[in-house]
Amino acid sequence: MASTRTLDDARLLVVEPPDPSAGDRSNALSDAVLKDDVAEDDALEVLTVSTADAALERLETDHVDCLLIAQSRSDAETTGLDLLEAVRERDPDLPVVLAPVDGDESLASEAIAAGVTAYVPRDHVTDPSGDCRAAIERALSAGDERRQRRERARQFDAIFEDPGTYSWVLEPDGTVRRANEPALEAIDATASDVRGRPFAALPWWRSTADGSTALREAIDQARRGEIAHRELTQIRTDGSGAAERDGSAAASESADPTDAHTFEVTVRPVRDASGDVVSLLARASDVTERARLEQELRASEELHRVTLNNMTDTVLITDDDGEFTYVCPNVHFIFGYSDDEIHEMGTIDELLEPDLFDRDELRDDGVLTNIECTATDRAGREHTLLVNVREVSIQGGTILYSCRDVTTRKRREEALTALHRTARELLYAETDREIADIVVDDATDVLDLEASAAYLFDTDENVLRPAASSSGMERLHGPIRDHRATDDSIPGHTFIDGESRFFADVHAAASLSNPETDLRSAAYVPLGDHGVFVAGSTESDAFDDVARELTDLLAATAEAALDRVERERTLRERDRELKRQNQQLTRLNRINETIRDLDQALVRAETRAEIERAVCDRLTAADRFSFAWIGQVDASGDRLEPRAHGGARTGREYLDSVSLSLADASEPAVRTAADRDVTVVSNVADGLRDDPWRSEALGREYQSAASVPLSYDEFTYGVLTVYADRPEAFDDMIRAVLAELGETIASAIAAVERKRALVSDESTRLEFEVADETFVFAQLARRADCALSFDGGIRQQEDGASVFVTVDGASPTAVATAAAELVGVERTQVISTDGYGEGGDTETSTDPDRPDPADGVGGAILLHLSRPVLALRLADHGAVLRGVEATPSSSRLVIDVPRAADARESAAIVSSAFSDVDLRSKRTVERTTPRDLRSELRDRLTDRQLEVVQLAYYGGYFESPRENSGEDVADTLEISPAAFYRHIRTVQRKLFDVVFDEIGLPATRSEGVE
Repeated sequence: MASTRTLDDARLLVVEPPDPSAGDRSNALSDAVLKDDVAEDDALEVLTVSTADAALERLETDHVDCLLIAQSRSDAETTGLDLLEAVRERDPDLPVVLAPVDGDESLASEAIAAGVTAYVPRDHVTDPSGDCRAAIERALSAGDERRQRRERARQFDAIFEDPGTYSWVLEPDGTVRRANEPALEAIDATASDVRGRPFAALPWWRSTADGSTALREAIDQARRGEIAHRELTQIRTDGSGAAERDGSAAASESADPTDAHTFEVTVRPVRDASGDVVSLLARASDVTERARLEQELRASEELHRVTLNNMTDTVLITDDDGEFTYVCPNVHFIFGYSDDEIHEMGTIDELLEPDLFDRDELRDDGVLTNIECTATDRAGREHTLLVNVREVSIQGGTILYSCRDVTTRKRREEALTALHRTARELLYAETDREIADIVVDDATDVLDLEASAAYLFDTDENVLRPAASSSGMERLHGPIRDHRATDDSIPGHTFIDGESRFFADVHAAASLSNPETDLRSAAYVPLGDHGVFVAGSTESDAFDDVARELTDLLAATAEAALDRVERERTLRERDRELKRQNQQLTRLNRINETIRDLDQALVRAETRAEIERAVCDRLTAADRFSFAWIGQVDASGDRLEPRAHGGARTGREYLDSVSLSLADASEPAVRTAADRDVTVVSNVADGLRDDPWRSEALGREYQSAASVPLSYDEFTYGVLTVYADRPEAFDDMIRAVLAELGETIASAIAAVERKRALVSDESTRLEFEVADETFVFAQLARRADCALSFDGGIRQQEDGASVFVTVDGASPTAVATAAAELVGVERTQVISTDGYGEGGDTETSTDPDRPDPADGVGGAILLHLSRPVLALRLADHGAVLRGVEATPSSSRLVIDVPRAADARESAAIVSSAFSDVDLRSKRTVERTTPRDLRSELRDRLTDRQLEVVQLAYYGGYFESPRENSGEDVADTLEISPAAFYRHIRTVQRKLFDVVFDEIGLPATRSEGVE
């Protein structure tokens, strides 16, 4: 009995009216019950329709495994029985279950007659849904079996009715049950003519020699459950087929052999489910052509023998028991044995693998080709053979073996397959060392050698370094070491020459680095500019042509992979560099934009407060930085005071929440104020619990910070600190720009401070005692043993400054000579001596009581000082060097600091310029006029005019009598006397204009005129 099929993966179509009730009886297959009971398995798919037409339409469009009809006789115009009949007309195999509410025995009989698969009268059972489910499963199983039987029947009919084959179905005793059309047409008979007749007695076999006997034996063999094969030759005497009809011996003898037909007859047993033979299938195929070819083959056997003797393939012929009947003379090419030695082996199983092929398969097919096997030759070497086996009949031999040695080809194919796999793996390798590992690991499969290694070239140290080695290399050779890229080692020599080197015995190489190695055969192949690949074996002369070719291919594949990785690495580096440059260019453009905005703001600013406010606003504009502020150390020097800020609204809250005391120098701005150096915090979150300011900053999304001192000429005006909303926002370039910006801001502040100092009416005068022996004036006073004074007259030049110095107690010439030896003095020039100016008026030299000019005790000289010059540094910060007095024992400096400038800053400049200096006095002085006459006059004079009048003044031109004439001063200046006098008159006019403008004389003069 067939097993019941489950509902898994089944599609069920249910036909049930919309109203699930019928009278007082409940409908057990209503939608709710159906879904809960019948479709309880998730694998069952249920489709529901309410009418027969809908069911037929759904069957046309959808695949359905089973149809369940739940209609009663009175449900609709079309009853369940009508629907069943309509379905059977369309699909006789579809499983149909009829489960009406009002079913009875008569309906069941009609349903069975109409072809229902299962019938379930639901009003007669206690569990209608359960019975219905069992019925569906039975119906599905029955439908499957019906379809399988029909499919098998169709397949059998397709085979049985093959027009190229004669087929019969026989009873076990050999009588004919059925014959196909080709078999009937061949003897001009009908089905009834042959049905029930013995198969061996059919007219088919009357013209065959012993055909009936052979067929009866075949039938008996098939009845025992074996497949029987027979080959029969049918002779036709003429075209009428008389031989087939009468079967007389005379007719057979008179038949023309050229008109013979050979048939191969096969009789197969057909079993039932219990395994008993219930029928036989006989088939006959015309193999006349094959028989003819075999006959021709036998006729040309001698020719083939001669041919085989000259072939590289080896041919062997055996009988059915495997004993040799023929051995090709060239057998030694493959196996190394002579033909006599092969014969002595007895059977072919001693030479080839046992059970090389299936005898039944050979009997069925006649020939088996390309059977791959392994054989061992006389020397113990294994060979891969491709063997063709064919049924023959040659001098007692029945099976012919044609053996071709494909060892080399097989080896190459396997190696190329492994090499192809290696090449695929190398496509995904990303580093040189990964490539080396892959090549060494796969070398065993590609080259069939136990030892391999790879060296990679270190370009920095010019060394071949081991990158990978197999376990076989370490076992046979030991650890491989570094080699210089020189001729003193085989790897180095191979790398330099770029040529592969193969050794039958590496011990014969003079440059072998390890004479104790167990390796014999060895190959060294360069990997281009990347290194060297090494492979070896314990056998001598292991590298034949194929091995060398494969070794070169493996190395070339590795070299290509290394080239690819190098190119990709170069491209990645270029991409990273381009990306870095683009980012840097973008940052640089933003920085340049910021610098331009700041420069414009600094140029327009007139006060320090404007500068500081503009800097903070520009740095935080357009989201450049989150917050920026400028602070300065307070008067007590203990705390950093904010002066200006810009950016985030939370910035002021941050400044109020963190400690700005210099004693707690952790916050970036405070740290910079303390050590006057740039401070950068790349990530505020680092050490979050160590410094309280970090949590305050991070809470306001300040993730990095930088602080720079506002320093100009070693003087600090405070610190500038900026904060960014991302880590690592301040790279080296940004740091450098901010540091330069700090100097620019400090310079701008110094400029506005100087401007304010020029219009200030009140100043602080500082007097210093200088004991520093390196002071230029102190050095010169000691060397010349005189007193020197400087009243503030200074002229700035590109490489320094020029000052007029009054000499007392020594010859100006001697002082000038001594000054020329000082490092801080570029050059000197004598301007005048006391009454004996060089080249002065002759009238002034007639006094017999005046000393000789060489013994002069005073005068003036012009010193050209190299940078740095103290007076210029002070001027940059608004202070004025009023005078210097130096003697061999002491030196004194006088500085005026305007009210707008910070006297402490000026004092700090002096203190930093000398190693030993003391502040002796500090007092406030008032200007005697509303404006500074010196500054006003300096603004009106050109540099050349000031130079001319200064040289004339210090040269004694304005003395009476004159120490130097106008021509003498003009010669010193290397100008004409006319130009000298023109400059003097211009300076005098401008001087009087300033004087009269300041004291108001023009107005008084106007009143007098009136």
